[in-house]
Amino acid sequence: MPESRTSADGGMETSYGFREVPSGEKQGLVNDVFHKVARRYDIMNDVMSMGMHRAWKDAMVAALNPRKEPGYKVLDVAGGTGDIAFRIVEASNRMAHATVLDINGSMLGVGSERAEKKKLSDNLTFIEANAEDLPFEAGSFDAYTIAFGIRNVPRIDVALAEAFRVLKRGGRLLVLEFSEVDMPLLDKVYEAWSFNAIPRFGKAITGDAEPYQYLVESIRKFPNQENFAEMIRKAGFSRVTYTSYTGGIAALHSGWKL
Repeated sequence: MPESRTSADGGMETSYGFREVPSGEKQGLVNDVFHKVARRYDIMNDVMSMGMHRAWKDAMVAALNPRKEPGYKVLDVAGGTGDIAFRIVEASNRMAHATVLDINGSMLGVGSERAEKKKLSDNLTFIEANAEDLPFEAGSFDAYTIAFGIRNVPRIDVALAEAFRVLKRGGRLLVLEFSEVDMPLLDKVYEAWSFNAIPRFGKAITGDAEPYQYLVESIRKFPNQENFAEMIRKAGFSRVTYTSYTGGIAALHSGWKL
């Protein structure tokens, strides 16, 4: 069924929401979505998470606990607007350096503007590149973070392998993503909210419901907590764990390169 979740064996490569698209076409379609919503990305996340994404992101950075010392380097992927990177830099007492990588130039433009306003530009580098082909040498970073972006990567296994490659030994992977609700009743309430309310709010906010329809469908297609944890293990990571937030609406996955 088009609506069924993919497994640890993959399946997101040709899944544009509930539509099957030819191999190689998904990335362009996803890029169009984020070009459309770049200026309203925070509002989009508020709508999709009922405002909870801010608390989940704070929890993610608290779990990372970035070192408060010069030379600590983080790669934040699909983080164009800077939400996670800003938090990491501040949590390190402005000692960490965060490289923000995104395939979408519109998102990066928003992040760069925000960094200047927050006077964080010296701690940040913005790079337009693909998560499946990172332009860095092996062993470059102490941590790799990605929040609400991994499900939009066509070849998730390739992106995870790249994460493993660019991390130093002892480096940590943290992935925050929408996941499978595991509480009775909440699952039905959340599904009704997602498929009925979110596209309507999206149309009211941006004039276009289609990007939001894709995003809620992509959430429904993404592997559940245990299946995604298995994908992280297959990429070579050790001590793989996950923590579900708000009944499983989102989950934080962690792995170490040992």
